[in-house]
Amino acid sequence: MGSLFEDIVSDVTESDIRVVELFAGVGGFRIGLERASACFKTVWSNQWEPSTKRQDASIIYSERFGLEGHSNQDINTVPTSSIPECDMLVGGFPCQDYSVATTLNRSGGIEGKKGVLWWQIYRIIEESEHRPTYLFFENVDRLLKSPASQRGRDFAIILASLNDLGYDVEWRVINAAEYGMPQRRRRTYIVGYKRGNYAIRKSGKEEDWICQNGIFARAFSSEAVTAMKSFEIKGTLDEVSANFNKNGEKCEFENAGFMSNRKVNTIKVSPLYNGPFLTLGEILLSEDEVPEEFFIPEEEVEKWEYLKGSKSFMRTNAAGFQYKYSEGGMAFPDALDKASRTIITGEGGKAPSRFKHVVKTPSGKYRRLTPIELERLNMFPDNHTEGSSDMRRAFLMGNALVTGVVEKIGLSILSNAGKFDDNNNLIVD
Repeated sequence: MGSLFEDIVSDVTESDIRVVELFAGVGGFRIGLERASACFKTVWSNQWEPSTKRQDASIIYSERFGLEGHSNQDINTVPTSSIPECDMLVGGFPCQDYSVATTLNRSGGIEGKKGVLWWQIYRIIEESEHRPTYLFFENVDRLLKSPASQRGRDFAIILASLNDLGYDVEWRVINAAEYGMPQRRRRTYIVGYKRGNYAIRKSGKEEDWICQNGIFARAFSSEAVTAMKSFEIKGTLDEVSANFNKNGEKCEFENAGFMSNRKVNTIKVSPLYNGPFLTLGEILLSEDEVPEEFFIPEEEVEKWEYLKGSKSFMRTNAAGFQYKYSEGGMAFPDALDKASRTIITGEGGKAPSRFKHVVKTPSGKYRRLTPIELERLNMFPDNHTEGSSDMRRAFLMGNALVTGVVEKIGLSILSNAGKFDDNNNLIVD
């Protein structure tokens, strides 16, 4: 490794897994992996929020983990040579516009502002002198079905591009609450491994890998509920972009699957979990710890009830066309005996809202969730986002992932990587 990175990785040993974290946010991947094991050593991270003067996420990341090895620079402008060699590349990359418009000349030729960032991942892997052994990414669950005009095309592009870079890939859509975590947050998780890696050589049948032996299968027990589907993703990336499921209405990808050499095996699975379930009520602060500004004034409760209630009425658009508008009701207040609803970026602020969480206190008052409680729903340490405004802290948690999911996947990757001590015990310190 070049002298440029010697200070950054000076405490990394041969048995460690060196991690580079892209689109790092406030460090959800890092927290989850380091909670899984001290073997995971983050040697470099990047967080840049476009069109934002104050870089809240990067500031918080630096304050929690230090400035060493952290970049607050537009990833489009970061040369691959400036990124340290790593064993694992991770990131929750933005979730739209993956279409290949012309060619893959570095990051060019891509439609949309955010999807172009997927091609920064592609560029960094492609240009790396020593490509990472493992890839670990997170995205929204609808990634498997987008866009509506070519369902599954975006995910097919991602799979094909990783295949062309020399990786086999497995994926799983995981709802954290179905495995005992305190928030109903459904996300697509993707793990890639260099082709020929020991993990794949011992995989056996594809269905066994998906449901029993694979990274996700061992981290999140499940059972198959449909028959396996198999198909190939054919053509160049441009051809995949233009033609994949061009005339199809049904999505080709189920919520679990595995791809090797452009052959896709995919199956719908259902969770098998018999452990404890953490509820919204269990993560709440006591009433006397909640600042007054989070309580809803009595005169505003009716507004909240209306916004969360069911509605059906006629509307007229700008062109004079009348249509019936309807929406179902939402729980008011939120149930305390089950996992919370998904946190969204608009969770903060005092204004009444259909989507913000509201709980009823033992004294009968209604209130919003505090930043600490939002952190707990994503399984972050208390006050991890302290230093930003309450509004921004809520926004950051709306963008974050459930770190408990990352922790369990990290343990499974570690086991698969064969990180053991002298007594042949799995290293989980």
